[in-house]
Amino acid sequence: MDFNTGEIILLIVLGIVIFGPEKLPDLARKAARVLQYVRRIANDAKGQLREELGPEFANLKASDLNPKAFIAKHLGTDVQDDLAYVTNEMRSIGKDAPAAVTPAVPVPAKPTLFDPEAT
Repeated sequence: MDFNTGEIILLIVLGIVIFGPEKLPDLARKAARVLQYVRRIANDAKGQLREELGPEFANLKASDLNPKAFIAKHLGTDVQDDLAYVTNEMRSIGKDAPAAVTPAVPVPAKPTLFDPEAT
């Protein structure tokens, strides 16, 4: 997220109005502790992931876990070309599928379960 100066001032003013000037420093300290705790958990998770994956993935970034980026980085362009070909084939098959599913012989109407003239 990107905050500009006006937004930061607005947040400070809202904090003073809502919580009061006495409680605001204590709340800011608690928020900073929570933020540090969350960052520490995220860094520990990244470290554990790198440790579990092994040395060949030592320079792994979170953005690399995106399947497209992972394939591009670790399997090379040959696999990307094959995947692009398969993707195009699947799209062309998907376009032809409704025509293939449409029956050539008309489906008979459902038979009536009662005689409308008998009532």
